[in-house]
Amino acid sequence: MQQQNYEEYWKLTLGYTDINDRPFRETLKIIVDYIDAKGTTDYSPQIYKKLQEEVNEAFPKNMASTRKDINLFVKLGFVESYLNGYHINTKEFLNAKSNRKRKTVFSKIVYDNSSFNRSVTNESNLHQLNFLINTLVENGKLSKSEIIALMLVDIGNIKKGFLDKNELEHYLKIAIESEFIERKYNQIGYLNNILNKLDEIVFVRDELYFSEDARRIFGEDLEQESKKRNPYLHLLYKRELYEESSEKYQNERTCYFEKRIYPVVIASHIKPFIESEENEAYDPNNGLLLSPTIDSLFDGRKEKPPYLSFNDDGTIIFSERLNEKVREFWKDYRLEENILNEKRKEYLAYHRNLMIENNANA
Repeated sequence: MQQQNYEEYWKLTLGYTDINDRPFRETLKIIVDYIDAKGTTDYSPQIYKKLQEEVNEAFPKNMASTRKDINLFVKLGFVESYLNGYHINTKEFLNAKSNRKRKTVFSKIVYDNSSFNRSVTNESNLHQLNFLINTLVENGKLSKSEIIALMLVDIGNIKKGFLDKNELEHYLKIAIESEFIERKYNQIGYLNNILNKLDEIVFVRDELYFSEDARRIFGEDLEQESKKRNPYLHLLYKRELYEESSEKYQNERTCYFEKRIYPVVIASHIKPFIESEENEAYDPNNGLLLSPTIDSLFDGRKEKPPYLSFNDDGTIIFSERLNEKVREFWKDYRLEENILNEKRKEYLAYHRNLMIENNANA
């Protein structure tokens, strides 16, 4: 395994999150028209500054944010570094008449030409999303935790162009031990946002599949399995957990396990959402506020059991699959009894059995 600086994660910022919205499409059109107008004129800081002014005039914000917006199109592969041109399919994207067509063209461009290390003033031939898709080909599916692990990989040092299962587990261990998930949650969210826009791949039960494989595995149940949560009911579910956290710990962003305040905590289901009845799915007793690292270990279901769970008194129990050093680090932490009402204990019994049964079958 190559040694590397694990902080060289896949850097990405999304000023625009919807490829069908007017700001995304019109900003791209301004850039393309500007490149066409400058013709063969060589790049200069003055040329770049003029483009920033044109974009900022159309969509006013501070100039640093405007530069990020322009660089987004370079990173995604629509535009070349130094404004030397644009992808052969960029105008096809701009001329698309439907969201469906835009998604297909977006997928082609991003797979073929995106590089998160690229910017207007920096060239790069490292194609992170290409690497991710190749890793999906190799492994058949990728959990969200494994996708996070990929963000620690210096792909320039992986000559074969993908990771196998053992290598993914190696990087996931590093992500957990270095608290990468908490510190880089924005970049993780940006990457998942892009993956959700790509054609012919789909998240099912928080795992990424090729759509064809997902249809074969889940059949007629695919639409149900991959459907999104009711956004309003899920917001209410999270709000009740935040209020409980505020009451118990005087802050609504406290991890129930670590008793630490985080900028972001996950409203983690105890009984998995996909396995819950409707009255259970949005029951706040079926939830714990956890840091992203602990959520990645606690999250589980029948096909992908959790790495840790809790007894009725709040003490922690570990899966035999979890690295011994990780177990040693967390062994003295626990849930406090003031959050362990009887209903929550019922959900924990279900969660605990998911892990215990997997240990027994291992």
